[in-house]
Amino acid sequence: MQNIMSEPGIKTAVSFHNTQIAFEHRSNKDLKKAYWLFSAFKYPVLVNYGPKLAGVALSLKLPFKNLIKNTLFAQFCGGETIEECEHTIKDLSSAGIGTILDYSVEGEEKEEVFEATCNEIIDTINKAKGNAGIPFTVFKVTGIGRFDLLEKVNKHKALNVNEEREYEKVKQRFELICRTAHDSDVRVFVDAEESWIQDTIDRLTMDMMKRYNTSKAIVYNTIQLYRHDRYEYLKKTIAENTFFMGFKLVRGAYMEKERARAQATGYRSPIQLTKEDTDRDYNKAMELCIQHLNKVSICAGTHNEESCTFLTELIDKNNIDRNDPRIYCSQLLGMSDHISYNLANAGYNVAKYVPYGPVIAVLPYLSRRAKENSSVKGQVGRELGLITEELKRRKLSKD
Repeated sequence: MQNIMSEPGIKTAVSFHNTQIAFEHRSNKDLKKAYWLFSAFKYPVLVNYGPKLAGVALSLKLPFKNLIKNTLFAQFCGGETIEECEHTIKDLSSAGIGTILDYSVEGEEKEEVFEATCNEIIDTINKAKGNAGIPFTVFKVTGIGRFDLLEKVNKHKALNVNEEREYEKVKQRFELICRTAHDSDVRVFVDAEESWIQDTIDRLTMDMMKRYNTSKAIVYNTIQLYRHDRYEYLKKTIAENTFFMGFKLVRGAYMEKERARAQATGYRSPIQLTKEDTDRDYNKAMELCIQHLNKVSICAGTHNEESCTFLTELIDKNNIDRNDPRIYCSQLLGMSDHISYNLANAGYNVAKYVPYGPVIAVLPYLSRRAKENSSVKGQVGRELGLITEELKRRKLSKD
């Protein structure tokens, strides 16, 4: 891979327009397949109903699995198992990019599934132990506990005997994951979720931070900056605590659901009034964390070029090593490779979320990715434009 930092000691600004670096890992066939896939996201019918119809087809055992696995699944997922992700882990690692194994099974309700998910998360930690190519692991609390139960706890409602027992099991699973991460020296993200269960997630996560972030950040909470109250929460948390803290900063993933519920229930929406407000708070949050690097570690999870540029400027302006393990940037597998690969090539710490799981079980995740690409302004056009530019560059280089 070409490296723009050719002269020792000279720090060059990152450009996200170098498609040769961005797609060096992709063959022409892969790029053309990705082009076809992102082109399909322009059609609302396919985006809204395609994954649902695919789920029905798979549940009826119709022969659609290979089609899905070779298209949408191949673009955004590493495999159905940890073992199947090995090729992706190695490919990313060869470009200086870490893997965040994300077991993306969700929406379950049964205790045996929660136990199985907890065990799978433990397996990702064991896989990451001593593996420089897997700098983080991640889990959702709704993967190890029932959503309605978490909502009831969040409202401070009294639990009955069975619910008390059930919630105790959720806390035990949560603690087991964090303890295993600590003992294995593996950092773990606790994903953010809907606002009406987030207070409970925050409390559980803060308890684990206090217990296990003894010499550095192992447990990370996730801060969704599309909420108008989260920058202040972050600021207060950092100010009031002296132990090591880890934060993954994201914009957010439940905007339409949050606004709809607020309107239907009659409370103020937690979502920022404008995108500019979100962008402002996101960059302020990164700056705040960098100012407290003595006790705070961050991972900036973003596909926003301006925020990524701002983070690199903060790092360089403050004379922080580009590979300081307390600062990472991350993107999703299959998206924004022009950001991930160019940042890694310039020496910054980068990791890709690599979702995995049975094809039928990860369809809800794939549906969100399809909707995200179709709804985020310019996302599809940006991906298609970059792919087209790289294919043209390759053709001209052969002529």
